[in-house]
Amino acid sequence: MSHESKPKPNDEVIQEIIRSIDLLRFGSIEITVHDGRVTQIERREKVRFNHDAPKIKQTLQRVVINH
Repeated sequence: MSHESKPKPNDEVIQEIIRSIDLLRFGSIEITVHDGRVTQIERREKVRFNHDAPKIKQTLQRVVINH
């Protein structure tokens, strides 16, 4: 196993990770790393509704018919 020092994330990367966490209410954040460096930050957000399924179906049907 090599004892090479890995590059540390710069402040811009760290701030973007923190910003992604702050903006997220429900969901996940995926950080992609290549060769020890952060190359991508992906934020997936879930939107949840506390409505009854039949009411949502009726509303969606009205929206589709009216468009």
